Amino acid sequence: MTLDALLAREAIRDTLAKYNVSGDRLRIDDYVSCFTEDGIMEAEHRNPAFAFRYEGRAAIRAWQQRWLDATMQGGVHRATFARHHLSTSKIDLTGPDTADARTYWTAWTDVGPDHAGYYLDRFRKVGDLWLIAHRRVREDWRSPDSLFGNPIAGTRE
Repeated sequence: MTLDALLAREAIRDTLAKYNVSGDRLRIDDYVSCFTEDGIMEAEHRNPAFAFRYEGRAAIRAWQQRWLDATMQGGVHRATFARHHLSTSKIDLTGPDTADARTYWTAWTDVGPDHAGYYLDRFRKVGDLWLIAHRRVREDWRSPDSLFGNPIAGTRE
């Protein structure tokens, strides 16, 4: 493995962490800055009510603003906090400026582990940053005591 490959992987890990910390804290500008200008954020789910797709930073920003607004008006879920924890992350550099990654995550709330799944990401290097060009969120498990219900419904246009 080369030094450039190690640096790329570490920069990708930094973007992964920034995405989760920013999302959990509803820091919209930091969250949106994790994506390329034409980035795609989508969730695939067996229940269509949980699926969504937003294309471009403007659409991702608008969705996050709706989430923040709904939270300020009583919330989009019943949790008093949410913390997404990342675990295994397999990063494959596919070119000098591109990479694919699969990263497992678990969301913790007041009830402990609330729901879990994995991210399927395509990264692209923009300047010195490795940004998310396409993120697919897949949920594998949800606690029967989940406090999230269907927060996506409260953030649709």
